Amino acid sequence: MKIDLNKAKDSVVNFFADHFKKISADTLEWLSIIVIHCATIPTLLAMMTALSDRTPGIDVILFAWGGLVLLFGRAILLRNSLNIITNGAGFIAQAVIMSFILFK
Repeated sequence: MKIDLNKAKDSVVNFFADHFKKISADTLEWLSIIVIHCATIPTLLAMMTALSDRTPGIDVILFAWGGLVLLFGRAILLRNSLNIITNGAGFIAQAVIMSFILFK
């Protein structure tokens, strides 16, 4: 079997030209969910381990969770299972950490 490298190169270039925008947009959306979830984790962990007694501002928490709820709703409407699982896991992790702080 003979492989034509020019055909293979052209098909790879065509694939990335056709799909790169969608792939990178989906990846950026997924990464934004992770970054927003991680915004409050250091403060919550510091409170849980008694390194700090200062809570994050309620406005920051409300805006972050509001944005995450909107992204969660968008993922449900688009039936994007990766974002649903990622966002749901983030909500569960933050709720567990906050419950450890509250019921310490």
